[in-house]
Amino acid sequence: MENSRADLTKQPNEVQAMFDRVANRYDLMNDLLSLGQTRGWRKATVSALKVQSGERILDLAAGTGTSTVEIAKFGAEAIGCDLSLGMLKVGKKRHPEITFVAGDALALPFIDDSFDGVTISFGIRNVNNVQLALAEMFRVTKPGGKMVICEFSTPEAYWLRKVYQNYLIKALPQVARRISSNPVAYQYLAESILAWPDQAKFAAQIQTIGWEQVAWRSLTGGIVALHRAIKPNS
Repeated sequence: MENSRADLTKQPNEVQAMFDRVANRYDLMNDLLSLGQTRGWRKATVSALKVQSGERILDLAAGTGTSTVEIAKFGAEAIGCDLSLGMLKVGKKRHPEITFVAGDALALPFIDDSFDGVTISFGIRNVNNVQLALAEMFRVTKPGGKMVICEFSTPEAYWLRKVYQNYLIKALPQVARRISSNPVAYQYLAESILAWPDQAKFAAQIQTIGWEQVAWRSLTGGIVALHRAIKPNS
């Protein structure tokens, strides 16, 4: 794939513009390109959060709010936060009952210890500084609060890993060119997935910030992984 390295060095404004351009069909494209798996991954993410009524939950990289809405169904105050104004505009139109906030994961517009839980799905790999994003999530989470990250990962079986890599490199860009108005965005997404660390390496990154009880669970054979952690009480 041409210019793959350049794509992986996109600046925040470039990433924002890229997602702005695909906002209207983003959820549909995700369903098509994942063969409908996104709904199950979303359900598993919300389940891992163990949301309680009355809690305040931050949903980062919320996009159009598909996961934020699911969190709110449990009686929580769910805040959707995203860098892309285009995504937020579509989200607010579809879900006017949800609070959406424009914000950068590297400098969250919230005070310290203000959320019972924080989650991010398929967004952490798109930030320029993963450690800083993890630190910001730690900062805004209350002591004893939880974090759940849902992200593409590394398939555990060798055969699945090879099939999946071939899909990302060859099939996904071809499909995106046929059904997306901005196929370059999906070329970038494929390359960013391939460059992402495996489950154990990412768990080690999370621990360096101060998160405790770090654990992960592979979904769909490891194509996606849920990482969970708790902010210590002291």
